[in-house]
Amino acid sequence: MATVSKLLLLLFYSYCSLVAHAGDSPSYITGSIKTEAVCSEPKAAPSSSAGATVTLHHRHGPCSLTPTNQTLNVEKILLSDQLRASNIQRLLSAAANATGDAQKLEATLPTTLGAALDTLQYVINVSIGTPAVTQTVMIDTGSDISWVHCKPCSPCHAQVDPVFDPSESTTYSPFSCGSAACAQLGVDGGAAGCSGSQCQYIVRYLDGSNTTGTYSSDTLTLGPNVVPGFQFGCSRAGSGFEVEKTAGLMGLGGGAQSLVAQTAATFGPAFSYCLPTPQASSGFLTLGAPSGGGGNFTTTRMFRSREVPTFYIVFLEEIRVGGTRVNVAPTVFSAGSVMDSGTIITRLPPRAYSAMRSAFRAGMLQYPRAKPLEILDTCYDFGNLTRVTVPAVELVFDGGAVVDLDVHGIMIFDCLAFAPSDDGGASSVPSIIGNVQQRTFEVLHDVGRGTIGFRAGAC
Repeated sequence: MATVSKLLLLLFYSYCSLVAHAGDSPSYITGSIKTEAVCSEPKAAPSSSAGATVTLHHRHGPCSLTPTNQTLNVEKILLSDQLRASNIQRLLSAAANATGDAQKLEATLPTTLGAALDTLQYVINVSIGTPAVTQTVMIDTGSDISWVHCKPCSPCHAQVDPVFDPSESTTYSPFSCGSAACAQLGVDGGAAGCSGSQCQYIVRYLDGSNTTGTYSSDTLTLGPNVVPGFQFGCSRAGSGFEVEKTAGLMGLGGGAQSLVAQTAATFGPAFSYCLPTPQASSGFLTLGAPSGGGGNFTTTRMFRSREVPTFYIVFLEEIRVGGTRVNVAPTVFSAGSVMDSGTIITRLPPRAYSAMRSAFRAGMLQYPRAKPLEILDTCYDFGNLTRVTVPAVELVFDGGAVVDLDVHGIMIFDCLAFAPSDDGGASSVPSIIGNVQQRTFEVLHDVGRGTIGFRAGAC
């Protein structure tokens, strides 16, 4: 298949970025196609000023670290997304089918929960150490272990921020091999033995990239908020990060090592984020969002896997396209759906996707079809049009929570931003709610109450 890498960044910005207009029928959304994006002052607003809030950017957005003349290999991004989705589904399917057989589960699961880094699209600025050193890191709800590149490193790849030098920080401390933190690392699959008396970690990603080094603690600064003794990986060696330009990764998963778990005692057991579209300047990440989220959120129950606690799971009950319920039994979604910031495209059970695709195509007959783009099989040629109309899409979750997708959450690269799960017909394979569908919502993960909430138009 021919590569799509010739698409310029400007073209990335111009993909079906739609803006809703008042007075439109609720069955359809009409909007304009953007042609450019400009970095400007943040306009994102979290639901509360409680806790710690930091600005969040799309990695390829107008405030991106990526040079504006860099081309995007859309084909590679979508292939990486498929790898990540398959890995998540394989992990949870193996856990669901383990039925208490610990040896079987251990043999099935990889040593880490990470996946291809090409899919991680959102970054935040934090600071590590004393004195504080700014680090631009990717965020991922599908990872627990946080890490940054450290000196000395071999090889050291190019990044926008200075490589963190632990010898310059008065609050840095490596964990010993006999520490409780190192023991917990072993339980959760990130241990890599010892170097001298210091605990070593390793994270391997499905795309072949990896990072290894010393598991450590130091002061973490989030805006005006300071978190002493934050546990993270001080990466001494790694591969696959040559074009990332970022300093590392911040894990927002449900495991013991994640940023969320480590700051729960300080900010509370909840966090929220708003993922902006690639055209918007910024969104936000808030640790310690007020429990319950208030009346502005529509909420559904959160579930967790005991064997794989990293992931946040909800239950999708139905999908509406153009105001009409797609004819699929709720039992099709019985394996649950992972809310994931790192997967781009939402994956649905094949039967649900087929029915949804048919309904969507029926509402798009006025536009000529275009060739499929990797996993995206419902694409359109909008030619020189500056406005397009697409059927509205609603996701209905457990408890009756209705999420009316923003127009940016329906299409990507002029294609329907949904794909079928590669589940082979297995009923234990979960769906995945990707970051395209979460864009512009404040998504509240209230771990304490066991709910996930959605607030529209937050960024």
